[in-house]
Amino acid sequence: MTAGPSRTALFSTSNTEGKQVEAYINSYVIVTVFLILGTAFPIVVLWLGKQLRPNKPTQEKETTYESGNEPVGGSQIRFNVRYYLYALMFVVFDVETVFLYPWAVAYRQLGLFALVEMVIFIGLLLIGLIYAWRKKVLQWNSI
Repeated sequence: MTAGPSRTALFSTSNTEGKQVEAYINSYVIVTVFLILGTAFPIVVLWLGKQLRPNKPTQEKETTYESGNEPVGGSQIRFNVRYYLYALMFVVFDVETVFLYPWAVAYRQLGLFALVEMVIFIGLLLIGLIYAWRKKVLQWNSI
């Protein structure tokens, strides 16, 4: 017999190291389970809904629905790009209020630095608004 550590002693870890490795692996197992459930649940629910819903298509059901009125013209019409630009401007200024509210609540704790940053932020938004105004994006004229 040779003197030295046995084969099992070379590959064994201490109890605390084993618990750390187990906790590390468990965290990945939890993430994997949530990824699988987060992917499988919507797929199963959509498939189940498709299987359970009634499916009796008719010519009347496949027409374009316009609030109970008879459809006039084609359903694939071209909208003026100003509608999209106007909606985008609304989203930008709506998000601004989301940033302003927490800033206003914590203003006393943030100090002068936060005030300067908020003035810069609002200034950039005003530059964008002035630019859009000069480009006449905000006018509701016909095409």
